[in-house]
Amino acid sequence: MRTRSTVAALLPLVLAGCLSAPPPVNLPDARAIGFDGAHAVAPDCAKLMQPSHLVDAGFARPGVPFGCATYSNLAAMLARPEDLVAPVPYGGADAQTAADAVRRYVEDRVKQPTPGKTLTTGSPSH
Repeated sequence: MRTRSTVAALLPLVLAGCLSAPPPVNLPDARAIGFDGAHAVAPDCAKLMQPSHLVDAGFARPGVPFGCATYSNLAAMLARPEDLVAPVPYGGADAQTAADAVRRYVEDRVKQPTPGKTLTTGSPSH
């Protein structure tokens, strides 16, 4: 019984040596996306490169550009890139308008939007 409790006490210490190093503290955030006045600019992935912290038994693991794909995709998807530097203040939601829209939908009386009065940045070209 004593051997079993000793092994149980030492097992976490032995297994702790197999763990990788903790991730770096200075991971990038949304500030990695630039803005050139008209378009969002994807980050330079070379600047985001971090060395691999995997325990790899001597094999050279490639570095990892944390956040590069995420922020490159976000920069490509921004409909209004100016929001990065000068976001439009949120005006809040109008509960009565939303309730009326749901009621019209349920009663099958959906209104089509008036051309030129929509808030989208463009129409899909289907």
